[in-house]
Amino acid sequence: MTSVDTTVPVPTAAARRPTPRRRPAPRRRLGQIVSGALVALLLVIVVGPLVWMLLGSFKTQTEFLEQPVWALPQQWNLDNYVFAWTQGNFAQYASNSILTVFPSLLLVLLFGSMAGFALEVLVWKGRGAILITFLAGIMVPTQMILLPLFAAYFRLGLTGTLWPLLITYTATSLPLAVFLMATFFRAVPREIFEAATLDGAGLIRSFFLVGLPMVRNALFTVGLVQFFMLWNDLLIALTFTNSGSLRTLQVGLLNFTGQFGSVQYGPLFAAICLNVVAILVIYLFLNKQVQKGLTAGAVKG
Repeated sequence: MTSVDTTVPVPTAAARRPTPRRRPAPRRRLGQIVSGALVALLLVIVVGPLVWMLLGSFKTQTEFLEQPVWALPQQWNLDNYVFAWTQGNFAQYASNSILTVFPSLLLVLLFGSMAGFALEVLVWKGRGAILITFLAGIMVPTQMILLPLFAAYFRLGLTGTLWPLLITYTATSLPLAVFLMATFFRAVPREIFEAATLDGAGLIRSFFLVGLPMVRNALFTVGLVQFFMLWNDLLIALTFTNSGSLRTLQVGLLNFTGQFGSVQYGPLFAAICLNVVAILVIYLFLNKQVQKGLTAGAVKG
């Protein structure tokens, strides 16, 4: 009967040595260092003003005038936020912004998606010229149309209301929305709409039940881009609001400038922080849909 050797081989000294790790190439390591430095610099440029603004929202006017810029507030109180909400009429200005921005945004998304569907999915003569016309609308500066629009609104008796803002926001945002939605509809396979037509779907059903679900993430992307532009608008709102009760949030921030150009920095920073927080909350809710919408047209089909 043969015996089996059960001895365990002892590893040699060379086998016990750990495998040396390869050091990164000098050029690759230098690139990593440069990339990290650029990211840190951008982080300081972007986050630095936000931190400074947040700290300033807790300071008093005396601290702004007597202490260094980066000094911490002596007391962490909410008096500036209370002042901005009550005496600064932040709630009134925010409600005016909501009443003008969100209805305009809904109209822009509805008309922009309908126009994009008609320009890219339907086949008809002259659609290329219509698309170029919308592209030309993007190139028109807003400053050139303010005076004619103001004269038209005055003759129609719309001054002193929020209608000029709603109409102007919708008209100025449509060209970009139409162009972007046409681009997203271009990436949708035509076979899907042909199959829906063969199943008996008409034009309206094909748009609402087939087209819009296919570009849902694109709607969130276009809506968020337009929301930032409309919510942060100052020029149009400053032109067409002639009373304090109609001012939007961006125009209302100018009220924190006192007599002879003196600025109430604490309440102003508090109001800006409230504005930024509202925008960040909306972005966090739509972050995933926006990321999907940005890559929706990367690969056709």
